[in-house]
Amino acid sequence: MSADLETKLSAARTRLILDKPFLGALVLRLPLVAADPRWCKTTATDARAFYYNADYMDALTLDQTQFALAHEALHCALSHFARRQHRDRHRWDVACDLAINPLLIDEGLTPVQDALFLDEYKGMTAEEIYPCLDEAESMQPHDEHVYDQDSGDQGGTPGSGGDKGEGGAGKATQEDKDNKGGGGKPQEQPQDGKGGAPRPEPLSHEERERLSVQWRQRMAGAAQQALQAGKMGGALARLIDHLLQPQLPWRMLLARYMTATARDDYNYSRPSRREGDAIFPSLRSSEIDIVVALDTSGSVSDKEMGEFLAEIDAIKGQVRARVTLHACDAQLAADGPWSYEPWEEFKLPREFTGGGGTSFRPVFDWLEREDRQPDLLVYFTDADGEFPTQEPGFPVIWLVKGKAKVPWGQRVQLN
Repeated sequence: MSADLETKLSAARTRLILDKPFLGALVLRLPLVAADPRWCKTTATDARAFYYNADYMDALTLDQTQFALAHEALHCALSHFARRQHRDRHRWDVACDLAINPLLIDEGLTPVQDALFLDEYKGMTAEEIYPCLDEAESMQPHDEHVYDQDSGDQGGTPGSGGDKGEGGAGKATQEDKDNKGGGGKPQEQPQDGKGGAPRPEPLSHEERERLSVQWRQRMAGAAQQALQAGKMGGALARLIDHLLQPQLPWRMLLARYMTATARDDYNYSRPSRREGDAIFPSLRSSEIDIVVALDTSGSVSDKEMGEFLAEIDAIKGQVRARVTLHACDAQLAADGPWSYEPWEEFKLPREFTGGGGTSFRPVFDWLEREDRQPDLLVYFTDADGEFPTQEPGFPVIWLVKGKAKVPWGQRVQLN
């Protein structure tokens, strides 16, 4: 590595620490490794180090160098190496870049050439972007993500990942060095005769798990330091707050909220003398009233509606719920509502075709006309529509597909 390149890398990291302390703290956690240009054309990461092509880095400006460093550090901090699961590898890599690059641009960093950016994906996570990429093959990340299997058949689960038993000890040693002195001088790796370090081995299950926990802790610590310094961008702050919250599948959250509304109680009334002296509690239950509303404006497919209703059907019998179903776009379906007893199968009464606009008011207006106060209202929607101005006096769960926010009630992310 030339002295000029070493100086530029050090200067880029220093400037990030001073101007963008959150990103700078994360970048310091990645040792800088000059890679063999035969496999590393630009930059790369395996969640253990930052790999770079010396000629490529030498051609970047100082501002672009900051972007390149922060880009790989965010891949690691957001645990993209542990969140792919069953998804196609290339399509996932594209989604991750489309999630990261708008954040860095909003932070005022200058993107490198060919960095993926589409304005419509700003504020979305990689999981939200992924199903929108119908033609991901035409897009290519500017960097390489070498933490995964080339075959694309291994993705790990959030918070899970791996190492090859003791075989990962060498990598862990490098990681330990980074933990002790990540802010030191950029390191040039031993050469293999071809100008740089060879391509690293993919993460195995145990190492993916360990690194996911490590990077989560690092992200939380870096965010706290940046907030204390008053240098934390709003978009990054919101994303980090979301990622650090306990993440549960929407089915589990829905079951939790529905179960919480069940009216089960124990009665400790004194029994008659013929029953003995002991007082045994008896369980008393009553039917609960749940209203389910489907947004049929075209943003939610029939298949997704069917999956959602099937989940409600699986829960309602357990909580003894009587369910009233409404379908609504800008107005209520003319042949609704439909009512289901706890023992009846809860399913779509018919197919619904997408309408024009979306308004959530008709469902709440109907409840007011009927003078009904349900124990729970569950609204399945993309949350892009007209909301009532006032929050009702009963609990509302919005099961949301997409990134739109809700003004009140409990929001549960579908995808």
